[in-house]
Amino acid sequence: MKVMKFGGTSVGTPARMKEVTKLVTKSGQPVFVVLSAMSGTTNSLVEISDYLYKKNPEGANEIINQLERKYMKHVDELYQTDEMKQQTRDFIVSEMNYLRSFTKELFTSFEEKSIVAQGEMMSTNMVVNYMKEQGFQAVLLNALDFMRTDKNSEPDPVYIKEKLAAIMEKHEGQQVYVTQGFICRNAYGEIDNLQRGGSDYTASLIGAALNAEEIQIWTDIDGMHNNDPRVVDKTQPVHQLHFEEAAELAYFGAKILHPTCVQPAKYAGIPVRLLNTMQPDAEGTTISNQTEYGKIKAVAAKDNIIAIKIKSSRMLLATGFLRKVFEIFESYQTPIDMVCTSEVGVSMSIDNSAHLGEIVDELKKYGTVTVDTGMCIICVVGDLDWSNIGFETHVMDALKNIPVRMISYGGSNYNISFLIREEDKKRALQSLSDTLFN
Repeated sequence: MKVMKFGGTSVGTPARMKEVTKLVTKSGQPVFVVLSAMSGTTNSLVEISDYLYKKNPEGANEIINQLERKYMKHVDELYQTDEMKQQTRDFIVSEMNYLRSFTKELFTSFEEKSIVAQGEMMSTNMVVNYMKEQGFQAVLLNALDFMRTDKNSEPDPVYIKEKLAAIMEKHEGQQVYVTQGFICRNAYGEIDNLQRGGSDYTASLIGAALNAEEIQIWTDIDGMHNNDPRVVDKTQPVHQLHFEEAAELAYFGAKILHPTCVQPAKYAGIPVRLLNTMQPDAEGTTISNQTEYGKIKAVAAKDNIIAIKIKSSRMLLATGFLRKVFEIFESYQTPIDMVCTSEVGVSMSIDNSAHLGEIVDELKKYGTVTVDTGMCIICVVGDLDWSNIGFETHVMDALKNIPVRMISYGGSNYNISFLIREEDKKRALQSLSDTLFN
């Protein structure tokens, strides 16, 4: 069985929902489908929550009314039979009345998560009703019945696998199984969400639980590109990536995928394919545990980086210096992206400035601190094992006219990273494309 995930843009209109149904039912084989909320819906639900936090029920009701009119219009466009139109209208009315019920009581963060979850509830119900109207055997499975996180807010894979197996056995023989992405229950049974990776994470967890043949992530772009198409000319999709390569690209700027969402698929050895709903015949990108040896795959960039350097003679031959430095960042829950050390200094980069002032004050106890803002990390990804002689030379040659603040190489066999000024980003990315790919 394949798992197919479709994002908000892919189900953003009745026309797109019809196209998704064609893609899902094309093979005639059983498939498991994960859907996001219709594009724009989650923003409306967050806005409703914001009005309720501000104790403005009139504002919340106005957005609810707008959302109801929008969905009723979609119902008229999506269905052909009066019976299915009425059935779906009744469902939409019940959803809107549920949202209105929050305007009459004290509002908390748990209620907000319940409100935001309704976007996925509505999109999945509408698509399943359309599939049934078209004569397909489709069943809607409530993600809240099997998707759960533990007390650390991490997915509980044992619980998910056991519950999902029982549900699938109960509904054996269906052609299409549909569920909601992103939403779940926490360890205390409250409606929550998966936080990182959203619906992609749901698809990966379900694929691992079902031991699926393949997990397909359908978006509005034909896979990961070898550079940022918003900045660089003539980029091309990368057809094959190792899971580690994909994670590096996602972490350092490739927005198509969250860096942690494919981990369940990686550990289960299930390939993940990134495909384009607008161009369903395009090859896309396949992510697996297979490596294409001796090949540079892609470049990504991460903006809004801050570089911090601590220089101290006390670091020379001293033990425990780096531990003290890293503990400061840990105490303020600020992750570090890059690290470079010398005999008397250490440089590192962060992308979160929330506690920058406090961190710098603490670091000054151990040495002289300098801070550079407006920086950018350029990440070159591929099979970059040190035994591949000359790869780093090609990369450095592409950046020969770009001032480089830091270089990180050797921490991973799949990544060389450079810290440069944001103003040099476009020039650096274009030069890397010209040198490495074109």
